[in-house]
Amino acid sequence: MALGSVLIAGGGVAGFATAGQLRSRGFGGQITIVDPEGLPYDRPPLSKDYLLGSKSAEQILLAGAAWFDEREIAVVTGRAAALMPDQGAVLLEDGRKLTADRIVLATGAVPRRLDIPGGGEDTVLELRTKADADQLRLVLGPGVRLAIIGAGLIGAEAASAALTLGAEVTLIDPVNPPLVPAVGSALANRLHRMHAARGIRVLTGIPKAITVNGAGHRIVMAGGASIDADQVLVGIGVVPNSTLAASAGLDVENGILVDERQRTSHPHVYAVGDAARVRLQDGTLLRRAEHWEHARNTGSTAAAALLGQELPDHGASWFWSDRHGVHVEGVGSMAGEGDVVIRERAGAPVASFRLDAAGYLLGCAAVDGGMLVRAARRIIDRRILVDPVMLADPTVDLKKMVR
Repeated sequence: MALGSVLIAGGGVAGFATAGQLRSRGFGGQITIVDPEGLPYDRPPLSKDYLLGSKSAEQILLAGAAWFDEREIAVVTGRAAALMPDQGAVLLEDGRKLTADRIVLATGAVPRRLDIPGGGEDTVLELRTKADADQLRLVLGPGVRLAIIGAGLIGAEAASAALTLGAEVTLIDPVNPPLVPAVGSALANRLHRMHAARGIRVLTGIPKAITVNGAGHRIVMAGGASIDADQVLVGIGVVPNSTLAASAGLDVENGILVDERQRTSHPHVYAVGDAARVRLQDGTLLRRAEHWEHARNTGSTAAAALLGQELPDHGASWFWSDRHGVHVEGVGSMAGEGDVVIRERAGAPVASFRLDAAGYLLGCAAVDGGMLVRAARRIIDRRILVDPVMLADPTVDLKKMVR
């Protein structure tokens, strides 16, 4: 059957990338994106520039309305309530029924709830959508006591932004330091110490309960200690939003299971972004990824697969984050076995590298080292043998190892 229409359920970067790639790859049929928030917008600024008010809602749009009009991509504001894969249909909450030859699920992820007494209270905030950021910004200000549970990427970024807005921040995490699997222990320690150095109260421990205490909250920790706060923000990760797929009988296991073409267990339904998890032909389940670039890449892969084109090679995975005026990037994997090489400058770690037993680079993370990380990515993708001594030397330009 000739492909005449594609319906994309979800307007995050993965859904947006799927639509854009379909057009840029020559698809001339009907494309529809359906999302409860309308025009797709970028989420990384929510814990940074948008929360600080330095970027507006219009400035974080992935593209303006004119972009969609020019490419004849319809954007429907609505929430998908049911998937009927055999009918090629999605039923919206308001009763509308949308149909297409192929459906792409870009349903993303939802914040992981804190599974303790009081963790599900409406006054306990989360940060995943523009509305969440609006609500958080509304309650922040000079002297406001904000407790953030979770010191990973989102928690650290929100803590930095809240501090800039004048809040008195307490940052709580069960692990000291967080982010070791992402950036290695040396950089993780350096990054985590930045919080206390800038006046954030940093606690290591496990919250056991949250109670509403007058106009504020009290967090009770394991061991009996308590923290009083005006506002509580939880940032302990996300879970894939696979409800739509599961209710339609598609295979799910910590995500919507897809093959290497992003195709689900139903041949007419694909899944991309945070919600998707690849199952290889031999049954091996890969780890689900939640980074911005991964979402974009899966959209590109799905578009190529839908059009019967050669699948793109995306290379090593990449992510970035910002806190307290420094920029963090990582590529490949810093988790697992292997030799770790640290690059220092003025006595402080600026980059970490993970090598396999044969000396090939597996992962790299750096602080304010975007060019270095880009070079490391090429080294990983091209499988170039590297000299650990040169990796550790801050005077060595990594680009020289690529040539």
